[in-house]
Amino acid sequence: MGTFKIEGGHRLSGEITPQGAKNEALQILCAVLLTPEEVTISNIPDIVDVNKLISLLEDLGVKIQKKNKGTYSFKADNVNLEYLQSPQFKKDGAGLRGSIMLVGPLLARFGKGYIPKPGGDKIGRRRLDTHFEGFIKLGAKFRYNREEHFYGVEAKKLKGTYMLLDEASVTGTANIVMAAVLAEGETTIYNAACEPYLQQLCKMLNRMGAKIKGVGSNLLVIEGVEELGGTEHRMLPDMIEIGSWIGLAAMTQSELTIKNVSWDDLGQIPSVFKKLGIQLERRGDDIYVPAHTDGYEIQNYIDGSILTIADAPWPGMTPDLLSIILVIATQARGEVIIHQKMFESRLFFVDKLLDMGAKIILCDPHRATVIGHDFKSTLKATTMTSPDIRAGVSLLIAALSAKGTSTIHNIEQIDRGYEDIDTRLRAIGAKITRV
Repeated sequence: MGTFKIEGGHRLSGEITPQGAKNEALQILCAVLLTPEEVTISNIPDIVDVNKLISLLEDLGVKIQKKNKGTYSFKADNVNLEYLQSPQFKKDGAGLRGSIMLVGPLLARFGKGYIPKPGGDKIGRRRLDTHFEGFIKLGAKFRYNREEHFYGVEAKKLKGTYMLLDEASVTGTANIVMAAVLAEGETTIYNAACEPYLQQLCKMLNRMGAKIKGVGSNLLVIEGVEELGGTEHRMLPDMIEIGSWIGLAAMTQSELTIKNVSWDDLGQIPSVFKKLGIQLERRGDDIYVPAHTDGYEIQNYIDGSILTIADAPWPGMTPDLLSIILVIATQARGEVIIHQKMFESRLFFVDKLLDMGAKIILCDPHRATVIGHDFKSTLKATTMTSPDIRAGVSLLIAALSAKGTSTIHNIEQIDRGYEDIDTRLRAIGAKITRV
């Protein structure tokens, strides 16, 4: 188990460039299975979850070439479907949440897709019903082996249909879209997710020859085609990492420039940070965060009531940033309610922040009230364990702002989502060591 040692209380400065988007990568990489032709993808983040998925594709028989840092070519012209039934696949697939999105492309192109119950973060239930209900509506037969926790769908030919998704699931929408592009006839998906990463997937599929209309809306209309061809695709920067660096700058009262953020794809993120009192300046496609030497003050609602920040489907606030926003609020001037609607275990890391001296009331599994210190007292260094990717980075931000030397164990969770984070933080002045 890896560990970070962090000497906090130092101001940082300089520029930091966000990695390619993790959540986009997990969708885009699965889509290479839809064609036997070559697909070249750039700005792929070098992180554990993405590298696991690349290894899974290689074990499936996909020919993979690394062109240069972050750029790979994929050619799925000789896929080994027998691997899907192997004990090795059942083990490897279970260790990665994103492996569920292999099912849609495999089902569409080869008539069958299997997956063990995926693993990933321990942040609460992540049900798969939306995925499989969509496949069933497209004509697939579903089976589930309870003893092995192994899912399967099979179909000779998928048929287009109308469906209303029970939730605007990003991965569910992506999986169904990838299945529907090769289905016979027209598929209409209502209550579809419309996050920028899903838009990226749809645009890439259209370049490959798919016929998807309504990209960017919650109503997608897909006319099935016989086959798809190769293409080139570049990932967006990771909006969660961008939000993390904004939070890091505010908490450490540092002056930072975040480079090449694809501002127009950030949605509510800049405005939510501004509600916390954090100043942001758009400079071209960069975000400049000045040193908040006088702190930052949380806005109330116009009637004077306490601000609530909650997650919601796009274009609402992404749930992946609420852990970071909660940490930032611990040093704000004022109070805020954090309402994590999607996952019932994601706020359970606040006990570590309480140990550091934060003022937080955990109202229930989904809501926490944070009373900010306004930098009148600093957080105190402590030893903690990272429970998931986003909580891990939140604790890292807290440690970098705290007085003294903190220890964070289980940093593999952080490495799952953040590329070479300690090296990049040291480049802007952080005192962090990987043990």
